[in-house]
Formats: sequence, structure tokens, C-alpha cells
Amino acid sequence: MIAPEFSRPQRLDAIGKGEHRVEISADAAERAALAKRFALIAIDRLDAVMTVQRDATGVLARGQLNGAVVQACSVTGDPVPAQVDEAFAIRFLPEGTVEGDEIELSDEECDTVFYTGGAIDLGEAAAETLALALDPFPRSAGADAALRDAGVLGEDETGPFAALAKLKKQLD
Repeated sequence: MIAPEFSRPQRLDAIGKGEHRVEISADAAERAALAKRFALIAIDRLDAVMTVQRDATGVLARGQLNGAVVQACSVTGDPVPAQVDEAFAIRFLPEGTVEGDEIELSDEECDTVFYTGGAIDLGEAAAETLALALDPFPRSAGADAALRDAGVLGEDETGPFAALAKLKKQLD
């Protein structure tokens, strides 16, 4: 198994009974490795502040992820800077734990991460939270013009109402 680029293991026996505050930040080498993994131009900042506590089934981590990234425009490839400010709640359960067949979602619903051994990896959890928070199709300021130049029709130029408007224009 390949080690994660941003690993911050938290030993389970060090968590204790109450809430435990954890702050993590990725250094320049970790950010560069994560940028490569997530196909980003750069990650300029990646920090997370969270509380970690045991509960009846595992470990619960709640917190806030903050970062600054540069993505490539999905149309032009131009750099698109973005800020990430994402709240998260993750439940860490031992590998092999069976969640019930019936899942009822609520405001308290958490993402679930399974672990093996005596530690959970809060850095990898933060990295995965970052990946999920990214815009899957970032657009630069010149994206619309590039699409028009390539002959791609916009949403307002397609569909039945656009066809009717075009027909009306021809009749006038």
C-alpha cells in the first residue's frame, strides 16, 4: 500500500474520553504531492481544525477545512484560483464493521471511513475532503469565448424554445 501524501496519524489510545482538538497543515512538499494526485496546478494552502472524540461505534471527527488551490480551466486549461472552506464530519469505524441495511439520513449524517490498526489518518481524511470540495468543471473568464469560437452552442441557443425563437426571427 502506498503511503498517503499528507499523513497525520492519530493513535486511538491517545484520543481519550472527551473531545480532543487537532490542527493540521500540509507543508509545501505535501501540497505539491497532493496537487499532482488531484490533477491540480497548485495547492497554496491546506489547513484543517477539528475535534476528535470516541463514541459508541468508533471515532468522530468534526471540523473545518480551509485551503487555496489553483485548478486548470476545464475548457482552456488556464489557471483558475479557488478558495476551499468546507465543514466536515467523518466517522471512523474499524474495518469489517457492518453498517445497518437501513440508512436514515439526517443533518448529523457523517461520511464513513474504515480503518485498520491502532490509528486513524486525519491528514488523508482532510485530503479526501479537499478532493470532494473541488469544482469538477472549473471555468476561467475566457471559457465562454473559447467555446463560442469552437462552435459550441450555449444553453440559451439550444432546446425547443431556442428553436422557436430562431424560427420567429426568420419569419420576421
